[in-house]
Amino acid sequence: MKKRTFEILFSLLFGLALLAALWQTASRNRTPVTESSGFHPVMGTLAQVTVVAPDQRIAQICIKTAFETMAQINQSMNDRDPKSELSELSRTAFGKEAPVSPDLFAVLCASQEYSRLSGGAFDITVGPEVALWRQMEKTGIRPTPEQLEDARAKVGYEKMILNLQSQTVQLAKEGMKLDLGGIAKGFAVDLAIEAIRQKGALGGMVDIGGNIRCFGRPPAPAKDWIIGLQNPQAETVLKRIKLNDFSIATSGDYRRYAESEGKKYSHILNPATGDSANELISVTILAPTAMEADALSTAVSVMGKQRGLALIDSLDEAEALLITADRPDELIQTSRAADFLID
Repeated sequence: MKKRTFEILFSLLFGLALLAALWQTASRNRTPVTESSGFHPVMGTLAQVTVVAPDQRIAQICIKTAFETMAQINQSMNDRDPKSELSELSRTAFGKEAPVSPDLFAVLCASQEYSRLSGGAFDITVGPEVALWRQMEKTGIRPTPEQLEDARAKVGYEKMILNLQSQTVQLAKEGMKLDLGGIAKGFAVDLAIEAIRQKGALGGMVDIGGNIRCFGRPPAPAKDWIIGLQNPQAETVLKRIKLNDFSIATSGDYRRYAESEGKKYSHILNPATGDSANELISVTILAPTAMEADALSTAVSVMGKQRGLALIDSLDEAEALLITADRPDELIQTSRAADFLID
């Protein structure tokens, strides 16, 4: 009797093991599916998620999770939302240490590093100057020298004091306002990519307003993820760029700008002057993470051609493609950028 029971149990276990092996083989041989979300409003711009996954169910879960991740970052880091964690920090951190969430503290720490790296060209304390630009965007009236001087007095990354032990933030000047417009989208892209990896994606691309990161298997039959670099003078593709486990971000004045007295002003501001950064009309950065590409594209836009190229050349894994205002038909690139170009 015991022998018969053992034989039945062994047969059952063997059958289950065989079914598991067959299921794994079938999963490996199954043709992956590609799902795209289309464009949806996120973080003040449009976002799109493309996923290559073992099946449609996993692909849809990945897309849903990616957008939930972006929404969480927007809820925390949106300076236009008075209820966001970032807005609350700007209101309450003058003269005292204010605790923040781990994600926000990580972005603030990274921001300080990019500020030091760029000599202050990248600076998230630029909020008071951004407020003047937004006012000009609505009214068409350029800020007065007195308004710019008052705003500049509240700007300076060294005025944001981070305590690494307690993960708290203190603002040294009353009226300071933090603006993460040059880094938060990249951070959200990185977190969304990590989220879809964890949900089972074989490959994916997340795009928030031109801040893009790709990983893993591209849609068949392509061997690479292909990104189009827009011509800033026309609605055409200037260059096609191949990405494999890499990121790209483009900053420029051809989409967002303000006009005053017939002159166009870029939304990218020089923190030192409070004025627009107008030497470069398009800055594209290739880097391992979307946050790095996002921050560096802003920094180089402010630094200009010579200083910006010097900064990128000093970094091991970053490349740049630049277009200047005085030579809009010429694409300037760093030494290894050609490795990413298809045509």
